[in-house]
Amino acid sequence: MTVPSLYDRPDFFAAYSRLPRSLHGLDAAPEWPVLRGMLPDLRGRRIVDLGCGFGWFCRWAAAQGAARVLGLDVSERMLARAAADAADPAVEYRQCDLEALVLPEGAFDLAYSSLALHYIVDLDRLAGVIHRALAPNGRLVFSIEHPIHTAPIRPGWIEGEDGRRVWPLNSYSVEGRRVTDWLAADVAKYHRTLGTILTLLLRTGFHVSQVVEFCPTEAQIAARPEMEEERDKPTFLLVGASR
Repeated sequence: MTVPSLYDRPDFFAAYSRLPRSLHGLDAAPEWPVLRGMLPDLRGRRIVDLGCGFGWFCRWAAAQGAARVLGLDVSERMLARAAADAADPAVEYRQCDLEALVLPEGAFDLAYSSLALHYIVDLDRLAGVIHRALAPNGRLVFSIEHPIHTAPIRPGWIEGEDGRRVWPLNSYSVEGRRVTDWLAADVAKYHRTLGTILTLLLRTGFHVSQVVEFCPTEAQIAARPEMEEERDKPTFLLVGASR
């Protein structure tokens, strides 16, 4: 059974749909130029997009010559929007809870994910699924909210594994579930330190080749002055790894 998605909440979906990256696609995402540079040549590649959302990357990858792109997302609303925007025979969208993901072994040359993996409870399991699903020398490229941003929570508490509210505010070293307000109230994400994320990948068998702590460039700030405050600390963590 598919777990109800945060992105299917009407209040959250409405707010998310108004974001620049939702309205204008990849080029409206400030981290996209760097993330794009971490990708291999996509011609003839078999690709899985984990948390494909509105399908912007799926369609872009197909336009770059990918042989097959499988877009997975738990949200019915997101997938309906993705399917309605454009049809491409190389792209397939499928509803899937990444917590229970099963993929055939060696079926993909690239696994891609944009700002989805910080919602995953069991990232160890998912990393193993991805590793097995990649062909030899296959690539994993993903972005997540930088751990320095996932660490803070709503004032006063962090929810422990036993459900009790414990530990102080803004504790970077204490990992786990965070409940915060972003676009809507009571949004749950999962905080892991940078060290934990990279060690998890190495332990799974990935060879980590690229780690970027992304902040906006001078040119991006000049074009969008409101991004100035994002230069103080990294906004996103971008990682490239291979099987």
